[in-house]
Amino acid sequence: MEYFTWSTNPVAFAFGPIHIFWYGILFATAILSGLQFMKWVYRTEGKDEEVLESMFLYIVIGIVVGARLGHVLFYDPSYYFAHPAKIIAVWEGGLASHGGGAGVILALYLFAKKHKLNYLWLLDRVAIPTALFGFFVRMGNFMNSEIVGKPTDVPWAVIFTRVDMLPRHPAQLYESFSYLFIFVLLTAIYKTKRDSLKNGFLFGLFLVLIFTVRLLVEFVKVKQADYDTSFLMMTTGQALSIPFLLAGFAFMFWSSKK
Repeated sequence: MEYFTWSTNPVAFAFGPIHIFWYGILFATAILSGLQFMKWVYRTEGKDEEVLESMFLYIVIGIVVGARLGHVLFYDPSYYFAHPAKIIAVWEGGLASHGGGAGVILALYLFAKKHKLNYLWLLDRVAIPTALFGFFVRMGNFMNSEIVGKPTDVPWAVIFTRVDMLPRHPAQLYESFSYLFIFVLLTAIYKTKRDSLKNGFLFGLFLVLIFTVRLLVEFVKVKQADYDTSFLMMTTGQALSIPFLLAGFAFMFWSSKK
């Protein structure tokens, strides 16, 4: 069977020693897209847009610090505890989405407290472009030929030549397009039901949808953690997704009872 072969160079442009990576371009696109979406939300609801640049600085710091610490603590702790100087070497790769999510939630709490905003109102709105952020980041992983799926013989399998010559599940694309669908769905709900939704519902729905996808896609992903997870009877990504999933159901239930 003929399979799609993926051999794209992760470097988009090179100017002498300076290399611009596709991942970096897509990460920046994700941030800017989120900022533009939130500007539309603030205009729609008559809010002051001047606070948004400050808010997105909080978000970026929360994403990077949280995602890095998540990777260090949950995916390769033995290496980083033996080489602590490598913890800050973000440019070498190693960001965990669960840690990034926790970092953003904390960063938004600090921001809402400082600017005296309704925290749940803010979480509901930021959750929507966060799904779009996930789409761009997983596309960046695809460009890097990383976070690949397990070998398979399904017709849509992809051969990542930078990894090996085996046809594999394109796990990054499964997640990426699922997150894009979630973004469209949440946007539609926001536009049509905004005035009737209780604070916290959209954020809860976001958590349920995103981490259900993550739980399912983990079944076809290559193991990411650098230690034995057989005692969990699930992958590290699945174990980390369960608390977020339960929190999502709790937010949806709590908001419906308010």
